[in-house]
Amino acid sequence: MAPSAWICRFAPLLRDGARVLDLACGKGRHTRFLLQLGCKVTALDKDISAVAGLEGAECMEADLEDGSPWPLGERRFDAVIVTNYLFRPLVPQIVAAVGGNGVLLFETFARGNEAYGRPANPDFLLKPGEMLDAVRGDLQVVAYEHGFTRTPKPAIVQSICAIRSQEPVQLQRLLREA
Repeated sequence: MAPSAWICRFAPLLRDGARVLDLACGKGRHTRFLLQLGCKVTALDKDISAVAGLEGAECMEADLEDGSPWPLGERRFDAVIVTNYLFRPLVPQIVAAVGGNGVLLFETFARGNEAYGRPANPDFLLKPGEMLDAVRGDLQVVAYEHGFTRTPKPAIVQSICAIRSQEPVQLQRLLREA
Protein backbone atom coordinates (compact mmCIF):
# COMPACT_ATOMS: atom_id res chain seq x y z
CA MET A 1 0.00 0.00 0.00
CA ALA A 2 1.26 3.48 -0.86
CA PRO A 3 2.06 5.99 1.86
CA SER A 4 -0.68 8.39 2.88
CA ALA A 5 -1.00 11.51 0.73
CA TRP A 6 -0.96 13.55 3.97
CA ILE A 7 2.39 12.07 5.01
CA CYS A 8 3.81 12.59 1.50
CA ARG A 9 2.58 16.19 1.45
CA PHE A 10 4.53 17.11 4.59
CA ALA A 11 7.53 14.79 4.20
CA PRO A 12 9.59 17.72 2.80
CA LEU A 13 9.58 19.13 6.35
CA LEU A 14 11.80 16.21 7.46
CA ARG A 15 15.53 16.80 7.16
CA ASP A 16 17.83 14.10 5.84
CA GLY A 17 18.68 11.75 8.67
CA ALA A 18 15.67 12.82 10.76
CA ARG A 19 14.85 10.54 13.68
CA VAL A 20 11.26 9.48 13.04
CA LEU A 21 8.83 7.42 15.12
CA ASP A 22 6.30 5.48 13.03
CA LEU A 23 3.82 4.63 15.79
CA ALA A 24 1.48 1.68 15.20
CA CYS A 25 3.44 1.10 11.99
CA GLY A 26 1.39 -1.89 10.85
CA LYS A 27 2.78 -3.35 7.63
CA GLY A 28 5.36 -0.57 7.41
CA ARG A 29 4.21 1.51 4.45
CA HIS A 30 5.41 4.72 6.12
CA THR A 31 8.51 3.10 7.61
CA ARG A 32 9.61 2.05 4.12
CA PHE A 33 8.79 5.46 2.65
CA LEU A 34 10.71 7.30 5.38
CA LEU A 35 13.72 5.00 5.08
CA GLN A 36 13.84 5.81 1.34
CA LEU A 37 13.96 9.51 2.30
CA GLY A 38 17.04 8.89 4.43
CA CYS A 39 15.30 9.03 7.81
CA LYS A 40 16.29 6.96 10.83
CA VAL A 41 13.02 5.24 11.67
CA THR A 42 11.81 3.64 14.88
CA ALA A 43 8.90 1.41 13.86
CA LEU A 44 6.69 0.47 16.80
CA ASP A 45 3.73 -1.91 16.78
CA LYS A 46 2.39 -4.84 18.75
CA ASP A 47 3.31 -7.07 15.81
CA ILE A 48 6.47 -6.02 13.97
CA SER A 49 6.77 -9.08 11.74
CA ALA A 50 6.11 -6.98 8.60
CA VAL A 51 9.04 -4.61 9.34
CA ALA A 52 11.40 -6.79 11.38
CA GLY A 53 13.99 -7.24 8.63
CA LEU A 54 14.07 -3.69 7.27
CA GLU A 55 17.62 -2.40 7.08
CA GLY A 56 18.05 0.88 8.91
CA ALA A 57 14.88 0.60 10.99
CA GLU A 58 14.80 0.14 14.73
CA CYS A 59 11.84 -2.17 15.27
CA MET A 60 10.12 -2.22 18.66
CA GLU A 61 7.38 -4.63 19.58
CA ALA A 62 5.01 -3.31 22.25
CA ASP A 63 1.31 -3.51 23.01
CA LEU A 64 0.41 0.14 23.48
CA GLU A 65 -2.98 -0.64 24.97
CA ASP A 66 -2.23 -3.29 27.62
CA GLY A 67 -1.53 -0.86 30.46
CA SER A 68 2.26 -1.18 30.26
CA PRO A 69 4.33 1.99 30.64
CA TRP A 70 5.01 4.08 27.53
CA PRO A 71 7.74 2.00 25.83
CA LEU A 72 9.80 4.97 24.63
CA GLY A 73 10.43 6.60 27.99
CA GLU A 74 11.68 10.16 27.53
CA ARG A 75 12.87 9.68 23.92
CA ARG A 76 12.16 12.56 21.54
CA PHE A 77 11.98 12.44 17.75
CA ASP A 78 12.35 14.87 14.88
CA ALA A 79 9.00 13.57 13.64
CA VAL A 80 6.22 11.37 14.95
CA ILE A 81 3.94 9.71 12.38
CA VAL A 82 0.60 8.15 13.33
CA THR A 83 -1.92 6.94 10.76
CA ASN A 84 -5.11 4.93 11.11
CA TYR A 85 -4.60 4.47 14.85
CA LEU A 86 -6.24 6.02 17.89
CA PHE A 87 -5.84 5.15 21.56
CA ARG A 88 -6.73 8.35 23.38
CA PRO A 89 -4.81 7.64 26.61
CA LEU A 90 -1.55 7.75 24.58
CA VAL A 91 -2.13 11.08 22.84
CA PRO A 92 -0.25 13.11 25.51
CA GLN A 93 2.79 10.78 25.20
CA ILE A 94 2.62 11.00 21.40
CA VAL A 95 2.65 14.80 21.53
CA ALA A 96 5.45 14.77 24.14
CA ALA A 97 7.57 12.51 21.89
CA VAL A 98 7.88 15.35 19.35
CA GLY A 99 11.28 16.93 19.98
CA GLY A 100 12.35 20.55 19.55
CA ASN A 101 11.46 21.80 16.06
CA GLY A 102 9.95 18.35 15.50
CA VAL A 103 6.87 17.54 13.43
CA LEU A 104 3.74 15.60 14.33
CA LEU A 105 1.89 14.06 11.38
CA PHE A 106 -1.29 12.42 12.64
CA GLU A 107 -4.08 11.12 10.43
CA THR A 108 -6.88 8.81 11.47
CA PHE A 109 -10.58 8.18 11.20
CA ALA A 110 -13.14 10.65 12.52
CA ARG A 111 -16.79 10.77 13.47
CA GLY A 112 -18.96 10.21 10.44
CA ASN A 113 -16.83 7.32 9.24
CA GLU A 114 -19.59 4.97 10.43
CA ALA A 115 -21.33 5.64 7.11
CA TYR A 116 -18.37 4.17 5.21
CA GLY A 117 -17.51 1.10 7.27
CA ARG A 118 -14.89 0.34 9.86
CA PRO A 119 -13.97 1.69 12.23
CA ALA A 120 -17.46 2.63 13.36
CA ASN A 121 -16.96 2.50 17.13
CA PRO A 122 -16.80 6.08 18.50
CA ASP A 123 -13.87 5.00 20.73
CA PHE A 124 -11.78 4.84 17.55
CA LEU A 125 -13.12 7.96 15.82
CA LEU A 126 -11.86 11.47 16.46
CA LYS A 127 -14.37 14.14 17.38
CA PRO A 128 -14.34 17.35 15.33
CA GLY A 129 -11.33 19.44 16.41
CA GLU A 130 -10.04 16.76 18.78
CA MET A 131 -6.47 16.77 17.43
CA LEU A 132 -6.43 20.57 17.50
CA ASP A 133 -7.28 20.37 21.19
CA ALA A 134 -4.65 17.66 21.74
CA VAL A 135 -1.77 19.81 20.50
CA ARG A 136 -2.97 23.18 21.80
CA GLY A 137 -0.36 24.79 24.03
CA ASP A 138 2.38 22.35 22.97
CA LEU A 139 2.64 22.42 19.18
CA GLN A 140 1.88 24.95 16.48
CA VAL A 141 -0.58 23.80 13.84
CA VAL A 142 0.75 24.06 10.31
CA ALA A 143 -2.20 22.35 8.61
CA TYR A 144 -5.42 20.66 9.69
CA GLU A 145 -8.16 18.94 7.75
CA HIS A 146 -11.29 17.09 8.76
CA GLY A 147 -13.57 15.57 6.20
CA PHE A 148 -14.23 13.08 3.43
CA THR A 149 -11.50 11.35 1.45
CA ARG A 150 -11.83 8.90 -1.43
CA THR A 151 -8.39 7.31 -1.12
CA PRO A 152 -7.33 4.74 -0.23
CA LYS A 153 -11.03 4.08 0.46
CA PRO A 154 -14.00 6.37 1.15
CA ALA A 155 -13.72 7.56 4.75
CA ILE A 156 -13.99 10.51 7.11
CA VAL A 157 -10.55 11.40 8.42
CA GLN A 158 -8.89 14.03 10.55
CA SER A 159 -5.34 15.04 9.70
CA ILE A 160 -2.93 17.39 11.43
CA CYS A 161 0.58 18.63 10.83
CA ALA A 162 1.98 20.45 13.87
CA ILE A 163 5.46 21.58 14.89
CA ARG A 164 7.13 22.14 18.25
CA SER A 165 8.60 25.58 17.75
CA GLN A 166 9.11 28.72 19.82
CA GLU A 167 8.73 30.90 16.72
CA PRO A 168 5.64 31.45 14.56
CA VAL A 169 5.47 28.75 11.91
CA GLN A 170 5.08 29.73 8.26
CA LEU A 171 4.47 26.70 6.06
CA GLN A 172 5.79 28.30 2.88
CA ARG A 173 9.10 29.15 4.58
CA LEU A 174 9.38 25.66 6.08
CA LEU A 175 8.82 23.97 2.73
CA ARG A 176 11.30 26.29 1.01
CA GLU A 177 13.95 25.43 3.61
CA ALA A 178 13.21 21.69 3.43
